[in-house]
Amino acid sequence: MGRTAGRSPEDTRRVILESAGEVIRTRGLNASLDDIARHAGVSKGGLIYHFASKDELVLALARTLLARFRDHLAARLDPADDAPGRFTRAYIRALLAPIEDEVAARREMALTSQLSTVPAVAELVAADTAELNAELAADGLPADVLTLVTAAADGVSVAPMWGGPIATPEHRELEKRLIQLTRWPELWQSVPWPDQATSRRP
Repeated sequence: MGRTAGRSPEDTRRVILESAGEVIRTRGLNASLDDIARHAGVSKGGLIYHFASKDELVLALARTLLARFRDHLAARLDPADDAPGRFTRAYIRALLAPIEDEVAARREMALTSQLSTVPAVAELVAADTAELNAELAADGLPADVLTLVTAAADGVSVAPMWGGPIATPEHRELEKRLIQLTRWPELWQSVPWPDQATSRRP
């Protein structure tokens, strides 16, 4: 990793976060600030200038990963779509979008799993998940339709962690069908779903 000459403070902070992700993913949460600073090409003092402690750095890294998914989701909102289920359709597209670099996707999933074992990160993820679930619940779909399509998308999205691809024609067809399920009010009325008042997404 190169030195910091010519980098803006924002660039240096970004490089430190990227290096923290790589070092923690490969060496575990016991990786030291010295390890991360060395990988980032900064002094330990330079790292601490941006992140006062390892706990602060780990939380910032977790926030970055969560924000990345939110940006990914926002980019898939259809501005021409104002029907119920708009946010859910963006959620499906975000989770099932073709992955250009599946190795990188597996690495990010592995890093997320490690970070989630930190209690403060787990609280952060739980709060973000609660906010996301509230947005999905307010999206105008019946609860059981919402549960069905989001559970399917959630399950398929972790396939890269186990070595499975999600860039196949079958997955594109699945994305299409899940989105169709959010657009068919007549189907919601004709299928004998369980009691919608007591069914909620986990």
